[in-house]
Amino acid sequence: MSSLPADLLAHAVAEARKGRDEGGVPIGAALVVDGEVVAVGHNRRVQLKSAIRHGETDCLENAGRLPASVYARATMVTTLSPCDMCTGAILLYKIPRVVIGENRTFYGGEDLLRARGVDVTVLDDAECIALMEDFIARERGLWNEDIGQP
Repeated sequence: MSSLPADLLAHAVAEARKGRDEGGVPIGAALVVDGEVVAVGHNRRVQLKSAIRHGETDCLENAGRLPASVYARATMVTTLSPCDMCTGAILLYKIPRVVIGENRTFYGGEDLLRARGVDVTVLDDAECIALMEDFIARERGLWNEDIGQP
């Protein structure tokens, strides 16, 4: 990967801010192939009244159809540890690397990713943590809905 993980995270953070500003959940993602950002996305469950448009799945949708050979060279960059649904999408498309902004506010499927051979890097980024802590404090009900909690 020619760019540093922190440099790539900036694309996902910009998407997370966009989601927050639209009244949604502040989680963003970027799909990077050969050092180039090919797609970005953010959690749009609220905006689209969707059950599945998390940051990573929105990013994959925005990337459109890609051949398996492209996913095999890709890195998924996300502001938050991926949930089970997003972990499944990463595994389905055999994306070999995941860069995570933070996993303090939510610890998702990282262990499964690692067990399946995915290279996982957690940056423990202060801005990602602050975005989520602020959101969870203000919108506990929406956050619980997003992660499938009662």
